[in-house]
Amino acid sequence: MPLKKTKNSRSSNTRRLSSSHSSVTHVAFIPLLVLVFVVWVIYRTLFKFPIWFDETIGKAIFFGLPVWLYITLTRSKSMIQTFSLKRLFPGLFLGLAVGGIFGFSGVLASLLHQQVHIQAVPLFLSDGFWWAFFLALMTGFWETLFFYCWVMVIVTEKYAKWSFVNQLLMISAIFLLFHIPNTLLRFQGVTVISQLFLLFFFGLGQALLFARYRNLYALALSQAIWGMVIVIYTR
Repeated sequence: MPLKKTKNSRSSNTRRLSSSHSSVTHVAFIPLLVLVFVVWVIYRTLFKFPIWFDETIGKAIFFGLPVWLYITLTRSKSMIQTFSLKRLFPGLFLGLAVGGIFGFSGVLASLLHQQVHIQAVPLFLSDGFWWAFFLALMTGFWETLFFYCWVMVIVTEKYAKWSFVNQLLMISAIFLLFHIPNTLLRFQGVTVISQLFLLFFFGLGQALLFARYRNLYALALSQAIWGMVIVIYTR
């Protein structure tokens, strides 16, 4: 019995030390996140660049650079593992599966609203479609890297004592917060509220998917397909 107590105490001490070390390691998380948000709002409000620039170069700078800097300083293995090349093909298959659900939902919604049927072959042969899909992939990649491979991983480590629900709500709220400036610029009135609800629940769904698989590629592809479904079926 004393031996078991000793082992249990050592185990609990190890967990406390690990949690304490994680909190110290991630002490720069909140200040860096706030800084990125402030600069991102300024960028979205004051500058009007083409969409291709925003989704590739702009998000690479504002979303990719902070993650690279954080990984360089902390050498967080838990973050690096989320985009390991070993996860590429399983992630792509999963992303296609989830994206297929989004696509089916879009078709069903268009039929219910008696919209004109969109023929797949001319759509997929269109250069405009693949260019838009490429931009959607860039959006999905940089946003997944930032909000899930960085924000979600660090939130679950820094606030390990929180319940899973509270962690999910915080991550979804951060996802929504960063999307508010663009939503306010693009929409007006009641549409803004509906878009914000949609974004929050989409961010929540992506967080649940990431919590299960921890795979950048799955989320990036599913977000890209989700974005294309919205563009095609809500025009």
